[in-house]
Formats: sequence, C-alpha cells, structure tokens
Amino acid sequence: MPAFEYTALDVGGALVSGVIDADSAKDARARLRLQSLFATEIRQGEKGISLSTQVRVRTLFRRVSQRDVAIITRQLATLLKAGLPLVRSLQAIEDQLADSPLRAHIIEVREDVNRGISLGDAMAKHPKVFTELYVNMVRAGESAGALDSILDRLAVFSEKTLALQNKVQSAMVYPIFMSVIAVAAVGILLAVVVPTITKVFVESKQKLPTPTLVLLKVSRFVKAFWWAILLVFIGIGVGLKRVVRIKRARLFLDTMKLRIPVLGQLVRKLAVSRFARTLSILTASGVPILKAMSIVRTIVSNEVLAKAIDDAAEAVKGGKSIAEPLAQSGVFPPIVIHMIAVGEASGRLEDMLQNVADAYDSEVENGVMALVSLLEPAMIVVMGGVVGFIVFAILMPIFEMNQLVQ
Repeated sequence: MPAFEYTALDVGGALVSGVIDADSAKDARARLRLQSLFATEIRQGEKGISLSTQVRVRTLFRRVSQRDVAIITRQLATLLKAGLPLVRSLQAIEDQLADSPLRAHIIEVREDVNRGISLGDAMAKHPKVFTELYVNMVRAGESAGALDSILDRLAVFSEKTLALQNKVQSAMVYPIFMSVIAVAAVGILLAVVVPTITKVFVESKQKLPTPTLVLLKVSRFVKAFWWAILLVFIGIGVGLKRVVRIKRARLFLDTMKLRIPVLGQLVRKLAVSRFARTLSILTASGVPILKAMSIVRTIVSNEVLAKAIDDAAEAVKGGKSIAEPLAQSGVFPPIVIHMIAVGEASGRLEDMLQNVADAYDSEVENGVMALVSLLEPAMIVVMGGVVGFIVFAILMPIFEMNQLVQ
C-alpha cells in the first residue's frame, strides 16, 4: 500500500502534517476525514513504498518487548480517557514510536480500524505482539463500551507483571554471573595452568599421589575435549527445548520442578500468582469464566497447574464451583482454595483473586531474595572446594619431593 504525505487542518483549525498509508489520494483524504482531519495537500511518498514496509525494513532484526506493549497500552488508555477518537489516538502513538519495531504493528492496526474492523480483531492479527489475554480484554472493553477503563486495567496488570519479572531477574543476575565466571576460571585452571605446573612432576617420573593423578587426567581431558564438552552443553539445551514440546515430557519435567526443595515452592507460588492475577483481571473485565480459564491455563507456564485448571473448567461446565476441582488436584495451596471459595460465595471472586496475587507476588520476591542469599555462600563453598582440591593435588607431590631430598 503506498504512503501519502499530507498537510491537513484539525477540528481546531491547527495545521498538522504526517504520513498515511492508502490505496489512492482519494482514499487518503477519506481516511483523514475519519480522523477529523481535513486535507489541504496530499502527495505520494517517494517510490510509493508503504510506511509499514519502511518500518519493517528498519526494524527487521529488532523484537517487540513486553515493556513496549505495556507503555503503549498506558498511553492509549490515557488518550482515550482524554476524549480523543480511537484512530487519532493510534496515530498519536504511531508518531511517537519513531523507529520502534512496534510501530509497524500499530500502523497496520490503525489501518484495519480505519477500515471498520474492531480494535480487538485488528490486534488479533498480531499474536506475537498482542497476546490472547490482551486481545480478549480489548474485545470485552469494546463490547462494554469501556475500552479506556479496560486498557487502563490492562496497563496496570502489565506493569505489575513486568515489575515482578524484573525483580526476579535482577536478583538472579549476580548468581548467574558468578557461576559463569567460576566455570570459566576452573576451565582455564584445568586446561592451561595445571598442565604447566604439573609438567615437572610428569618429567620426574616419580610415583604421583592419587589426587594428583586424578587432576592430571581431568586436566588432559578438558584440554583435549573442551570443544566436545561445550557441544554437550549446547546439545542438552537444544534437546530440552525439543523435549518440552512433547506434552508428556513437559508434564514430567514440570512435576519434577515442583518437587525441588525451595525452588519448587517458588515455581508453584509464581504460577499461582499468575493464575490468580490473570483470572481476576479477565473476569473483572467481563470475559466469560470458561474463556478466561482457557486463557489462564496458558499463562501459568506449568503443565501440572494447567491440567488442574483444565479439570476445573470441565467441572464448571457441569455446574460446579471453581474451588472444588482445584482442591481435588492437590496442586493449589489450601489458602488459595479457601479464598476462591469465599470469593465465589460472596460474589467478590475478582477481589479475592487479586488479594491472592498480591500476597504471592510478595512471597515470590522474598523467596527469590532468600534463595539468592543461600546460593552465594553455597557457590563460595563449591568454588573453594574445587580450587582447594586443585591446590592440594599440586602441593602433595612437592611435599613428597622435599621429604625425599631430606
């Protein structure tokens, strides 16, 4: 679709200019009128290349982040609350995105809305940017005539989710960084330093202690097959990615995750928090409960909990409450089951789920900090043990040589 540069007057008589995609100059004028803009000049852009195509070329190797989507959601909610029409609001967001990879998607969404397609349906064409949760909430907002309020609620949801993710990721940066440094340091010691130091022991042809012999064998193996070790780790990573695509394997791995001491509880709490917050915002936005539960099961990122949610959805179809099948699964904590039951009985399910999510977000944050505080001394002990063994294995033959000299 060609791009047209335009100069136009808005409803206040102010002169504005910009670029719009259209099939022809006449179509461009019609689209501008839908935005309450009255064109004074229309000219086709250079070589007739569409604006969305230009943006795609510039952002080919960049990805849209969740933070980008959260920001434009907040901006769109603010513009709609201020009374701007939807198309003009999308145009304003498009103009300020500059070279963001999100701009091409917003352009296409705006074009579809201009053609009369609903915002939810237009966003549904971009599943890699706007999730099923996002699209269904927008559709619910359009149906209820409260799109600005729903977008505002969605922005709060996105911001809280990102805030928790950032806290968890920030807490884990140091342990991961130290682990990489420790592995690299031990690898260099075994492949470079140890062979140089122990060369004199090998040349002396004296009988070496068992720890030294073990160290020499490990050192030679690492030096000769470091590339194979690297390939094995890469192969394990690729293999796990393929295995998790198999439902049974994913169910087994997720079951094992929940049984890991300390870490398993964190995984469970994070999944429960996602379940509660997502179900709360969907039901509060007017999304039917069964549709909401089908969306939630994809959010929890754990097949064990997803299966329990599927069973609960089947029970709800049969006229039962949500709390009863969740309790029978044995996966959800009792306090969560009780709060859901109270919420269903009192008609305040959304509020109860929100309280559960807030409580578990706090527990996840505290749990991550506690885990990091345990990992740091554990890493020091392990690293100290490995280095201590290397030093001990090197010093033992030196002591024996001294004793022989004496």
